Amino acid sequence: MVYEVLDERFRTGLCGAGDRQLETLYEGCRWSEGPLYVPAGRYLLWSDIPNDRLLRWDETTGAVGVFRSPAGHPNGNTLDGRGRLITCEQGSRRITRTEHDGSLTVLADRFGSKRLNSPNDAAVHSDGSVWFSDPDFGIASDYEGHRAESEIGACNVYRVDPADGEVRLVADGFRGPNGLVFSADERKLFVSDSRAGHIRVFDVRENGTLSDGEIFATCRTSSFDNIRLDDRGRLWAAALDDGVHCYDPDGTLLGRIRVPRTVANIRFGGPRRNRLFITATTTLYSLVMSVTGLPPLPRR
Repeated sequence: MVYEVLDERFRTGLCGAGDRQLETLYEGCRWSEGPLYVPAGRYLLWSDIPNDRLLRWDETTGAVGVFRSPAGHPNGNTLDGRGRLITCEQGSRRITRTEHDGSLTVLADRFGSKRLNSPNDAAVHSDGSVWFSDPDFGIASDYEGHRAESEIGACNVYRVDPADGEVRLVADGFRGPNGLVFSADERKLFVSDSRAGHIRVFDVRENGTLSDGEIFATCRTSSFDNIRLDDRGRLWAAALDDGVHCYDPDGTLLGRIRVPRTVANIRFGGPRRNRLFITATTTLYSLVMSVTGLPPLPRR
């Protein structure tokens, strides 16, 4: 059984149907990250950071190929409101958008006059703004980027304004900001802090700023990487060496999905958004569940 039940709500509400074991879709990465399901093409993109490439898995055939290489040592990926690919490039220290003709547009590479550290993950708001985390993971060594000193001297969360493209600081005080996700009504933003071992939740104000933020959950056994929400408001967190955690909206840890490798990132996808894709070290897994993820684009 792939599920570990810690609260009966997990058994009755989540484990009643679906796969009982993980399906391996691909092996052969060095450190797999950033899964993104693209509904229009029924394919999944994900990052293999040390190998500096984006990979593509076709849902209809199961075929895997290289989508882009070199790719700036990519990490997190998402879609904007027009279905364009947004990628966090750790090695290039920037956020890019892939246009429909395949060309790249740089959305952010600096905060003020200083280069970003190494953008990690991004979320798009329905107003068109792009929010992203900027830890120093990609400049700490040459493994997932290029070793360098931080010009900013801190690891923060930023917002790219859709009107003027300005990069604005929205949250600081992180040791290693990582995954981030908006609630369904976009009134809250959840951000994982990998080095601190917890997830913070912020109130999102109308003017695009955040409240101070409170701790939503703390990982006692490992640390958090990426996070996602399902359509019932439950938060799912990649907990590195402790599989995938599931939290009730009240912050209770309901259960875990056991994964044999270190989990970096997760994403709901498939035609019904009930297939959880898991990137874990060298491997891409999936699990068809009785859970439905939020739509891939923001909704209000």
